[in-house]
Amino acid sequence: MRPWSAWQADKAAKRSGERREADRRGIDDASGSKAQRIRTEDGSMEQWWMAAVPALLAGGLAGAAAVGAVCRSRVRRARTLLDISLQLNSTLKRSEQIGLIVERAKTILPVEAASVLLLDRDRQELFFEVATGGKGDEVKRIRLPLGEGIAGLVAQSGDSIVVNDPARDPRWSSRVAETTGFVTRNLLTVPIVNGGQVEGVLQVVNKTGGRPFTDRDRLLLEAVALPMAVALENGRLYEQLESSVHALAATTKIKERLESELQIAGGIQMSFLPRTMPSAQEPFDICALLKSAKEVGGDFYNFYKIDQTRLFFTLGDVSDKGIPAALFMAVALTLLKGKMRSDLSPGELLRMVNDELAKDDPMLFATIVCGVFDVETGETTLSEGGHCTPYLVRSTGEVLPLKLRKSLPLAAMPESSYYDTVVTLADGDRLVLYTDGITEAENSAQEQYGGQRLQQFLKMTPGMSSAEVIDALLMDVFMFADGAPQSDDIAVLSLMRR
Repeated sequence: MRPWSAWQADKAAKRSGERREADRRGIDDASGSKAQRIRTEDGSMEQWWMAAVPALLAGGLAGAAAVGAVCRSRVRRARTLLDISLQLNSTLKRSEQIGLIVERAKTILPVEAASVLLLDRDRQELFFEVATGGKGDEVKRIRLPLGEGIAGLVAQSGDSIVVNDPARDPRWSSRVAETTGFVTRNLLTVPIVNGGQVEGVLQVVNKTGGRPFTDRDRLLLEAVALPMAVALENGRLYEQLESSVHALAATTKIKERLESELQIAGGIQMSFLPRTMPSAQEPFDICALLKSAKEVGGDFYNFYKIDQTRLFFTLGDVSDKGIPAALFMAVALTLLKGKMRSDLSPGELLRMVNDELAKDDPMLFATIVCGVFDVETGETTLSEGGHCTPYLVRSTGEVLPLKLRKSLPLAAMPESSYYDTVVTLADGDRLVLYTDGITEAENSAQEQYGGQRLQQFLKMTPGMSSAEVIDALLMDVFMFADGAPQSDDIAVLSLMRR
């Protein structure tokens, strides 16, 4: 058997011979022609490379130029898409954002016209938000039903559509073209999708140079439509914010005007009340106070001398609050003062005022207590209409509820009767009138101040002036409420015989 080493040596010699034969044959150059054998005697490849390299370089440069052109085109498109995204920060107004995006898109996809149609969900129609080109203004007046034409189909399905021969495409609607006279050679339409819902479509018409739209154009336009969805959402939020700001400004202006008017109304209301208290030389001490829960209220009081020996006083509570109650209060006080005469008793006065108020069938009514005090004898005649029970506080500290004969509030019913009750005040005796804003004042536990607490307080008032009694009573009520808001108007009147 032949040795293994000899067999290996023959095999290596054979491969070496094959390589030398290949060198003699030559190879094909870069252009495909067969290179001539130019090998030198010593076996170098120098002359072969000198002939082949120029051809190889020429082919490589041509390929590099083509690749470079493609790269530059892609860079331009990427830069334009970046610019489009940046447009979102240049303005928050929807139409301006979309208009800027459309103009930038036309730089990378040259067309004769472009438009953005938004979906009106209530009417199920598309309307032109932005339309560029020579017929843009005419186009913007047209509305398309959902499903009509290419734009309507894209809005309905959410799929992009390329049409390069509209005349032969049954889906194409010529209504816009007939209205404007614009000739459509081809068109590309893509949906504008936001949050999974189609908000509208972006459409470009007539690619320049007579070229057809391609899938590459479709992908580019779909990329442009993405930031449009963001622009629509930003525009919607901005419009809502702008609307809220305008509404807030209008509301604030109205509120300021109302506050000013309420302050004026409050001043007018207070002008109906006595501004000065009687002098210390008078044989009586009278004081009253009104504290409304709002700027104006429905509680009221009044007192004045009818003649040299008689003092008229009254206190009441209108059934409502705010401006309506203040107006009713003003009318009631005007009638009370205008109709009071020296020969009338309190009951007769209330009957006359009630007939005047009730004849117009008002929606409001007023509870009331009024009286006439004889400054010489202390005799006091009282009449009431559905009001809180007055208290007589003797100089000894004894507190007596005055059980007056009950009648209906003023304006509750026409031709109502009102009755007189006579009591006599001795020196140091006090008569206290109040509205239910005192007894119905609540604390945080919704407990009411009540008549029992009021009587306990009044037992401590002998020797105090009328002004001191009212100040101390309000302090006691507010301390009981312990910070709970005042829910009703408060009025108090104190009359003491000296």
